[in-house]
Amino acid sequence: MVKNKFTKLLLKWNAEQNIRQMPWKGEKDPYKIWISEIILQQTRVEQGLNYYNNFINAFPNVNVLANTSDGKIFKLWEGLGYYTRCSNLIATARYIAGERKGKFPDTYDELKKLKGVGPYTAAAIASFAYELPQAVVDGNVYRVLARVFGIKKPIDSSQGKFFFNELAKDLLDKKQPGLFNQAIMDFGAVVCKPSLPGCTKCIFKKDCFAFLNNSIDKFPLKEKKIKIKKRFFYYFMMEYQDKIVLRQRTAKDIWQQLFEFPVIETVSLINVEDILNIAEKKGMLRTKEYKLGNVSPVLTQQLTHQLITGQIIKLRLNQRPDLKDGALLIKKNLLYRYSFPKFINQYFEEIRLKESLV
Repeated sequence: MVKNKFTKLLLKWNAEQNIRQMPWKGEKDPYKIWISEIILQQTRVEQGLNYYNNFINAFPNVNVLANTSDGKIFKLWEGLGYYTRCSNLIATARYIAGERKGKFPDTYDELKKLKGVGPYTAAAIASFAYELPQAVVDGNVYRVLARVFGIKKPIDSSQGKFFFNELAKDLLDKKQPGLFNQAIMDFGAVVCKPSLPGCTKCIFKKDCFAFLNNSIDKFPLKEKKIKIKKRFFYYFMMEYQDKIVLRQRTAKDIWQQLFEFPVIETVSLINVEDILNIAEKKGMLRTKEYKLGNVSPVLTQQLTHQLITGQIIKLRLNQRPDLKDGALLIKKNLLYRYSFPKFINQYFEEIRLKESLV
């Protein structure tokens, strides 16, 4: 397909057929664009929409966000996953509010220097907010270009990423880059979908390599298969009088900055008696100074590269626990203030613990 034909057809489709509505479409405020792009990193639009609205309502500008406590921000982020994004969001907000007096950078290179802002997010802000000629290449764009042009370079290879970015730059309408970028992403989301794409009504069907060669499901290509690491967590929900023991995950690992109960990680599923013995040997529990309560069913949480499996074991302590490694003793009716990983929240939901404790 001729490149300028692709661009003309896409913009014609956008003007006449694109009815996809999102609150950030047409937005020129770099702050709101930044919030939407950070939330949508590795997150489906359907899931991220409410988070975006809640963030903008709670933090209408970067100064409000910068002056809010980490705990409140993480609580609003709770359930969205990839919590490093939230840490970077906070750091960048405080940098812009403090060092830049609340003004966002207005060049692609300066935007790219912000914590948590890579080439894709920088291009999105640059083109949407400032109409700078920067091509945005996300999963939707990879799919559309790979299928239409029959590109057999893997999108997860350095060579492939470079090729797709260069092609997107060539196709970009330099006079209205923001409009073009939004159009191609929308087209990938509503027409050239990963499964069951609307090929029969596609504006490119006369020229699309994948459609003409009956190979829609072959594009885009990837060379690497995701290896899933299996981990097993056993949480001890220790209750003493009207308080619960919590700890914060501060290591560079999953769920950083979120709160959890004391935990033991094992290499496989084991029974409750054995895990209690391990906890006693590690000094986490004192023999005969606790009473075993409810034990959750086996819970799971699927992350991109990890599968978390385990259980939550409720214990009633007879004596005040030793608080090690920064552990906290929190009143049960204040648990709702803390941010937990989905693994623990699904336990809360199942037993309706939050409702009974608040």
